Amino acid sequence: MAQFYPLRVAEIKRDTKDSVILTLEAPEDASSEFQFIQGQYLTFRRVFDGEEMRRSYSICAGVNDGELRVGIKRVDGGWFSTFANEELNIGDTLEAMKPMGNFHAPLKPAEGRAYLGFAGGSGITPMISLIKTVLEAEPKSTFTLAYGNRSTTAIMFREELEDLKNIYMGRLNIVHVLESEAAEIELFSGRLDREKCDQLFSRWIDVKGADLAFICGPEPMMLAVSDALKAHGMAENAIKFELFSSAQPGKARKRKVSAEAAAGDAKCSATIIMDGAARQFDMKKETQTVLDAARAQNIDAPFACKAGVCSTCRAKLIEGEVDMEANYALEDYEVERGYILTCQSYPRTDKVVVDYDQ
Repeated sequence: MAQFYPLRVAEIKRDTKDSVILTLEAPEDASSEFQFIQGQYLTFRRVFDGEEMRRSYSICAGVNDGELRVGIKRVDGGWFSTFANEELNIGDTLEAMKPMGNFHAPLKPAEGRAYLGFAGGSGITPMISLIKTVLEAEPKSTFTLAYGNRSTTAIMFREELEDLKNIYMGRLNIVHVLESEAAEIELFSGRLDREKCDQLFSRWIDVKGADLAFICGPEPMMLAVSDALKAHGMAENAIKFELFSSAQPGKARKRKVSAEAAAGDAKCSATIIMDGAARQFDMKKETQTVLDAARAQNIDAPFACKAGVCSTCRAKLIEGEVDMEANYALEDYEVERGYILTCQSYPRTDKVVVDYDQ
């Protein structure tokens, strides 16, 4: 069951003209549910004009900071982000699920590892959590952050990043790349695209000496950085992604389905396992997602983005086969073990069994 908890807004800090940082307090009897791992996110729900909206925002605190914070940047037409930036007040309550997400690596305090981080815009929010946690927990490790923005005024957490550089002097290196401002060194002007990455990796950032790379931002930036990292010698399994925006539902290309499925005659016997109970029902084959079918049966299956980005709807496929339309959240090893994003999974067999408890 997708359980939501009431979080009290304890502080609202305006970070840039288009972003706020919220400090949230969990109920005393649910505080243990909001212990988090660096790089995780919270999924919020709120009703706007009679429609329930769910949105996920990354936690921007270190695991030992003793507080729960998220950064929310306003996007054009974004209901929740506009509400958070313009209407939310201290003392208000937001409903949120407990922290989720796999944008992290296990901490190894005895080792000295070299981390690389690449962020674009509000993609910095999980990176702040990673930087603070890793540098505190691994005293021998270093972190190099390349952070792309349009201008200096758009840089989120600018003061906090400068403070972290002073705290971890010599261990945290930050490279700001600005689109609309000329820098003293030309290398730091422009976009974080493939060409810029090749320049940075040839002259400024040691990719071959790095152990892990984390990337969060717009999809084109993430793909460009990933391609450049691999071209400069980094293994694919050392690169971790967190996509904070993607194609929205309805913009994806039209799926090709069989004539029988297109006519609405093809059915699939679906069994959904959740909270230890199994529910069986018939659903449309090829043309309906597992998540939509489950919710049509009043099964409270978890979800947030419904675009294959956040992994809130992750479940394990026990029997049958599905076509997963998009996957920006699951690692290759998770897919190999049978995990699917139910918001993007269309049955292609006459029977599927999906377990949300694993």
